[in-house]
Amino acid sequence: MIEEVFPVEISARGMTATVSGTPDAVSRVSRIFEELLARIRRSEPVDSQNVRELVSIAGSSSSIPEISPENIRVPSRKKIIRPRTPGQKQYIEAIRKNDIVFAIGPAGTGKTYLAVAMAVSALCDGEFRRLVLVRPAVEAGEKLGFLPGTFQEKVDPYLRPLYDALYDMIEIDKFEEWMSRGIIEIAPLAFMRGRTLNDAFIILDEAQNTTPEQMKMFLTRLGFDSKAVVTGDITQIDLSKEQISGLVHVQSVLKGISGIAFNYLTGKDVVRHELVQRIIHSYSKAEPDLGENNRK
Repeated sequence: MIEEVFPVEISARGMTATVSGTPDAVSRVSRIFEELLARIRRSEPVDSQNVRELVSIAGSSSSIPEISPENIRVPSRKKIIRPRTPGQKQYIEAIRKNDIVFAIGPAGTGKTYLAVAMAVSALCDGEFRRLVLVRPAVEAGEKLGFLPGTFQEKVDPYLRPLYDALYDMIEIDKFEEWMSRGIIEIAPLAFMRGRTLNDAFIILDEAQNTTPEQMKMFLTRLGFDSKAVVTGDITQIDLSKEQISGLVHVQSVLKGISGIAFNYLTGKDVVRHELVQRIIHSYSKAEPDLGENNRK
């Protein structure tokens, strides 16, 4: 995998790996091996995805930036959750330091997953009394009124990604207990109107599908001792063409306010299948002005 990207030849014999090539390429590849060894010494799993991430970083930078080895502690023992790219590390640090954080970037960059992990960890540490996860129920070509089932059954498909992230981090018994006690609440954005959320970690997901009015309504729900994370991808807006995205609009409205951070993730932060990063890159080339126009 490394040889496909860098002009080097790698041979392994016994406990020694030899890298031959240009000085710059050898230096970059050596840094990749050093980082992999450091992760192994920390008893972290190393797989092909880890190698791809490091190859991508080393290919675009003279060195591999230091990524905090600190794990995000969650009740489930199935996974080690930690930032895997420099961009994700900055995102985690922004959540720790600010009361409102906006995470804007393409699919697969961990915007929602890391926000949920930070929220669950804070909940376990007693920093907040409850976790509220919110999504706009954009109809994406279908009218909710014509779909079969109760209202909850109609909106559940829009909320499913939030359930999936929680199932990854919390054992099912604990999850059901927290849901029944109201410690975790998952609801459509419309349910937030008129409320004030104190001592809560609140996540608004898919925020590109909010209007400016809905975004204002959500942000003004923030109560005492609370934190909010807003995530979205401004290249995937499902609103009608006449409507302005609240996530696009808010960037100019709240820019420069202390306690509010905007964190932009890119294709380099994608941690899904390697093809996802290539797909995002190809679409960016096909529509080069889409992201910049939406960021204004």
